[in-house]
Amino acid sequence: MGTRARRRRATAPAGRGAGRRAPARRGPYLLFGLVFLALLGVTLATVRSGGQAHAGTSAAADGGTDRTAGSGAPSAGATAPAAGSPKTSAPRTSAPQTTAPKTTSQAPTTQSVPAHGSGSFTTADASAKAVGHGDIRRYEVQVEGGTGVASQAAAKEIQDILADSRGWTKDGRDGFQLVSSGPADFVIKIATPDTVDAICGAAGLHTHGEVNCDVGATVVVNLKRWLLGSPQFPGPIEDYRALIINHEVGHRIGHGHEGCPGAGKLAPVMMQQIDGLHGCKANAWPYDSKGRYIQGPSVA
Repeated sequence: MGTRARRRRATAPAGRGAGRRAPARRGPYLLFGLVFLALLGVTLATVRSGGQAHAGTSAAADGGTDRTAGSGAPSAGATAPAAGSPKTSAPRTSAPQTTAPKTTSQAPTTQSVPAHGSGSFTTADASAKAVGHGDIRRYEVQVEGGTGVASQAAAKEIQDILADSRGWTKDGRDGFQLVSSGPADFVIKIATPDTVDAICGAAGLHTHGEVNCDVGATVVVNLKRWLLGSPQFPGPIEDYRALIINHEVGHRIGHGHEGCPGAGKLAPVMMQQIDGLHGCKANAWPYDSKGRYIQGPSVA
């Protein structure tokens, strides 16, 4: 038994030794497998890194400004934005263009109207056929130097006013003719405020640098009113110029001042509308569109 027992002990290690040799036989295959897996992992990693590098390159080209926004240095992406990408610099270049027109206005203001002129006048080199019937009055248009008003343009505008069908020729008794030389029944002068004050003041009329006057054979138009109109007159400046000429020429042909005929009615052209409308509507013409004289109560 003892011998048999020794043999078991002897064979038992042998059996366990055989068990160890089996893994030893599998070792080369295991090692080969591990090496193969390692090589496969390196290959996959290389492929993945190549895709990320390409993706990273695209991102740098498409969105390079995001990476350099705080650096102050432009990137390649900043000079070649992707199609359809907004250009942040566009609003900066267009903003000044939207405000430029606001600085080009040439509308005259009280400060832009010269108070002093040269004191000498240029007679407009302009003439026209007589308009109206009855007593035809010849007149010249003169403009003071330094006003900036072209004499011929002013003469043409005044001639159109006096020839209008709503003007004084509608009465059938009065007519006018613009002339540039020869005898004249009266002269229309456009002058600076100081010159108006001097001319009108010499006749005892106080214009205070603001209003027009009719002195002797001269209608004196204040440059300020010719350019600015009146706060009491809401119409265009051309209509206010018509009011000036019609009012002052009205004095030349014998009309005195008139008042407002009633609230909501047209103001007579012989009303001093610059002093307020008193319920009337501003009006620049002696006659309305139907040929009716616009009359108000006489004012002393």
